[in-house]
Amino acid sequence: MNKKRKILEEIKKRYMNTHQEFWIFFNRNDHKALALWAADCAEHVLPFFEEKYPEDTRPRKAIEKCREWARTGEFKMADIRKASLDSHAAAREVGEDNAARFAARAAGQAVATAHVPTHALGAPIYAIKAVAAINPTDVKVTIANERDWQFRRLPENLREWVDSGVKQKQRLLPKNLRN
Repeated sequence: MNKKRKILEEIKKRYMNTHQEFWIFFNRNDHKALALWAADCAEHVLPFFEEKYPEDTRPRKAIEKCREWARTGEFKMADIRKASLDSHAAAREVGEDNAARFAARAAGQAVATAHVPTHALGAPIYAIKAVAAINPTDVKVTIANERDWQFRRLPENLREWVDSGVKQKQRLLPKNLRN
């Protein structure tokens, strides 16, 4: 193994799935692609929120703000932060309605990706939690189907980084929700 490869491997070990590591291996276009993918993950489960709370548009607006940033590149921290916090507030307000709560949290994480790439890892995790809440009798199959849906939409060059990060974060989930 050459010296450059050894250095890259050491960087990966030290910074794997941190925002610092993301910027070592990826660029601004990758960041935008990651944000759009996180928005897709959140939007996929958003009906769990919108069907019960159609008057509350905060999670939808968070996803729209994420897509707007990816499209225009215009970043205003106050706007991104507000959209994320508003979506998380919507999640808190639904109480024990887990599917709706997790869907709103997925949207809050997706928009926060504009600020820090690692927030993108929260969107698929919350989407997994949302689908598991909807179908608790067949959790393993439901989660496997959701992960498959998510990763088919993920740009290939981001798959290893995202897969590693999602697996790392999945360890924080209850055992019945882990793959």
